[in-house]
Amino acid sequence: MDLACYQFEPRFGDAAENLSRIERGLTGRKADLVVLPELCTTGYVFESRDELAACAEPLPGPSTERLQDIAKALGGAVCAGIAERDGDRLYNSAALVDPTGFIGRYRKVHLFDREYDWFDGGDDGFHVFEVGGVRVGIMICFDWFYPESMRTLTLMGAEVIAH
Repeated sequence: MDLACYQFEPRFGDAAENLSRIERGLTGRKADLVVLPELCTTGYVFESRDELAACAEPLPGPSTERLQDIAKALGGAVCAGIAERDGDRLYNSAALVDPTGFIGRYRKVHLFDREYDWFDGGDDGFHVFEVGGVRVGIMICFDWFYPESMRTLTLMGAEVIAH
């Protein structure tokens, strides 16, 4: 599996610009899986839950549609951190898409510091998805601090961890 990551500093609250920056940064690249930063579509430090709510979106949603186009150009999958809205709940999530569409999402289980002021804790555990015949698990940031996160994904058959 050809793995890549794309690190950049997202412009706070500007998903359209951040997705354009991702697209420009990955133009001409090929990879089976690209991992993007936590909350790459919105930026990270929110002042309030209301500010987060204004940026959050459903998954799948507008950002995953745009990421699907990026995945088509890459010829592989993209794992991206997105602020997710599901009803009145807000999650620090990672979406996984490939050229065919939305594969799935992971909601961050282990929140850190002020994240408790903004986000609801992930409520559906860890997941492993197939990407190009490889089993991929997803974690976000502070999940690494808890060995059970990696152990759980490994026991579920993950061969690669997008983190």
